[in-house]
Amino acid sequence: QVQLVESGGGLAQPGGSLRLSCAASGIRFSILNMGWYRQTPGKQRELVATITRGGSTNYADAGKGRFTISRENAKNTVYLQMNSLKPEDTAVYYCNINPVPRSDCWGQGTQVTVSS
Repeated sequence: QVQLVESGGGLAQPGGSLRLSCAASGIRFSILNMGWYRQTPGKQRELVATITRGGSTNYADAGKGRFTISRENAKNTVYLQMNSLKPEDTAVYYCNINPVPRSDCWGQGTQVTVSS
C-alpha cells in the first residue's frame, strides 16, 4: 500500500522557519522524482518545489531563495526547509511524485500557518 505521510507543519511567525518532512512507504522512493505541493481553500493545488532522484532541485517563484527541498533515500523521506516565511505561505502542504502526482498518493498534508 502506497503511503506518503507529511509532518512538521504548524504556526510560525512571519520571517520564521519550518521544516516539513514526508515519509514514503510502499513505493520505490529512490527512483522517483518528488515534489512538494500546497493548497489553500478555494485555490488549485500548486507545485512548490521538486527534486529528481539524482538530487537536482527546482522551485516555483514563490519559494525561490527561501525554500530548500532535499531527500534522504535511506529513510524514504523528502524534506522542505522553509525560511523567511510569509503569511501567503499559509496552506496545507503535500508531497507527491513529480511531474505526474499519483492520485492514490495524496496524504493528509500538513498545515502551515504563518501569522503574527
